[in-house]
Amino acid sequence: MASISLTKIIDKMKLENLTPEIEVKGIRIMQPDINRPALQMAGYFEHFEATRLQIIGFVEYSYIGSLPEDEEREVLEKLLSYPIPCIVFCRELHPDELFRQIAIEKGVPLLMTRKATSTFTAEIIRWLNVKLAPCISVHGVLVDVYGEGVLITGESGIGKSEAALELIKRGHRLVTDDVVEIRKVSEDTLVGSAPDITKHFIELRGIGIIDVKALFGASSVKETQNIDMVIRLEDWDKEKEYDRLGLEEEYTEYLGNKVVCHNIPIRPGRNLAIICESAAVNHRQKKMGYNAAQELYLRVQNSLARRREEDGDDDDNGI
Repeated sequence: MASISLTKIIDKMKLENLTPEIEVKGIRIMQPDINRPALQMAGYFEHFEATRLQIIGFVEYSYIGSLPEDEEREVLEKLLSYPIPCIVFCRELHPDELFRQIAIEKGVPLLMTRKATSTFTAEIIRWLNVKLAPCISVHGVLVDVYGEGVLITGESGIGKSEAALELIKRGHRLVTDDVVEIRKVSEDTLVGSAPDITKHFIELRGIGIIDVKALFGASSVKETQNIDMVIRLEDWDKEKEYDRLGLEEEYTEYLGNKVVCHNIPIRPGRNLAIICESAAVNHRQKKMGYNAAQELYLRVQNSLARRREEDGDDDDNGI
């Protein structure tokens, strides 16, 4: 099961540790959801999602502050006895000394952010959803072409990296070569990224490893990219019939999400970079409501209809 260390969350969200006595390195978050323990502070612990990151805003903070010390101790003893990974105080709120002492006894880290509760909640949920999303690794190259995420796949040695290098030279951006980590961040969004080891590198047979960022500059690479379409490269087979109109979309599936897929036959003389660029722009046009294949189909239908009308007029005139 995917998880992320609490130290990464602290660094990313710029959280202040209010309990430095507690070691946070071994603590990991496994759920992208959060919980505000207002009901638990009122004594209702049914369906308490204790393993989620807990957030305390002004309402919870005010309620705890309004309790007599003995009631506060009872509530906190029960709350912090659950396996809570951490508690984050928003709006620069600081727990009182009793809260801090019980948290240290129970080993629950207390953190603090200056952000408003709603702002911090939205940010942490969005970030955790990406980091803890279901993930697979596929063999291919991911390039940002005119803002469209193009995943180029195919057998080893067919020319994926060479196509990516030509696209980079033409001003597009590399996300990853050879291994693409795909995360399902929503029911219709897949995000691709590079493993840390191979980030910004491309392997070219006969040359070796090249550093794209060092050769072409920071503008030639990108950390992550939504996967909008797949281009599958394959050897040209003259016995096989290839789609020449594109009236019906073909799809491939990753993590249950369907992505438009084009099978491109390869043989000497075909410029893969131009094909990828054209496919990306055509995909953008379709998303904006224009489909060239449908337009051609309508023109043919209109031409046939006019011809039938003209033939009918000729018959009526006795010609």
